[in-house]
Amino acid sequence: MRIILVSEYYPPHIGGAEIVFQNLSEGLVQRGHDVILVTCKLPNTKDAETVNGVQIVRVNVPRKGSRYWFSFLSVPQIFALARKADLIQTTTYNGSFPSILVCKLLRKKCVITVHEVLGRHWDDFSNISRFSSKSHKFLEKIIMSLPFDAFVCVSEHTGESVKSLGIAKNKIKIICNGIDHDLFKPLGVQNNQIRQELNLKNEFIYMYFGRPGISKGVEYLVHAVPLISRQVSDSKLLLVLAHDPKDRYENIKNMIRDLKIEDKIIMLDPLPMARLPDYIGISDCVVVPSLSEGFGFTAAEACAMDKPVVASNVDSLPEVVSGKYILVEPKKPDQIAEAVYKIYKGEYRQTLKKMFTWNECVEKYERVYQEMLSKGQLSM
Repeated sequence: MRIILVSEYYPPHIGGAEIVFQNLSEGLVQRGHDVILVTCKLPNTKDAETVNGVQIVRVNVPRKGSRYWFSFLSVPQIFALARKADLIQTTTYNGSFPSILVCKLLRKKCVITVHEVLGRHWDDFSNISRFSSKSHKFLEKIIMSLPFDAFVCVSEHTGESVKSLGIAKNKIKIICNGIDHDLFKPLGVQNNQIRQELNLKNEFIYMYFGRPGISKGVEYLVHAVPLISRQVSDSKLLLVLAHDPKDRYENIKNMIRDLKIEDKIIMLDPLPMARLPDYIGISDCVVVPSLSEGFGFTAAEACAMDKPVVASNVDSLPEVVSGKYILVEPKKPDQIAEAVYKIYKGEYRQTLKKMFTWNECVEKYERVYQEMLSKGQLSM
């Protein structure tokens, strides 16, 4: 098959959707398919190149609001490439409009991956304006109403959310994301060199890694730090935080300063993927304080490494967590603190570990494509 993948962002940009499309595109290439990926051009990237067999075409967009500009400026490039393609695979959010437009013009099949449906959660976010939440909620409904041939959902919860918007059940396909189990595996022995670099001795370390996005709940974890410190005096939060979105990153830094807890937190810039497991390895538990999650990479990766996890009891997280874990209500610093203290004492729920592999994920996508193409007719 000749497949066009459309996503506003792709590595080196950091994010869960980027991880999914990188593994999907490279996995499809390994299975013998011809894959072209269309994405935004980022600073210090080439207009076109082939990486691990994937042909990457980058669209020049203004730096400010690049993802929104991509919805319009990518259309000519997608149209030209899609003429000889079998189908287009896109994702929420900004790749959806140009993809479905081109597919309808050329009468091609179009599959969308839905990473998350925030729905009612848009009204829960106190960290964005009411106008912004309402407009994003409306935009999300518009995207979900577009006539895609299949909606690939990354968890059962996301699938139910899509179904609740009126999407036909036969169009919804559940394909969980994968993780790299060769990378995220139990280490057995801590990397003492990293502890030395961070000036750590025998402190109890609880960790967060990821973006400070509006749905990630990092601020509630930060507010839990003083409460945790009262119960576990020799504890520290290892906070590996991306700088994007910048305003949220700065807000978290200011919050730490205002709470006067700088000495209780080790704040690091994002780590190369290959080094991240070593830092998870020196941690005693991982906290996932999300307000919503379509899948939950951090939870799945920490569980794969046999680390105890404190996670919000929302959306897909109860599906993803396994091994040693405690679920808490979102937006509750006191519950986060109590759960971390319980893990410090060795008290947690324990279940069989779940496996999420990229090989199974890509194989299921391939089956969806074959099903779409075998139908022969265009969904209207």
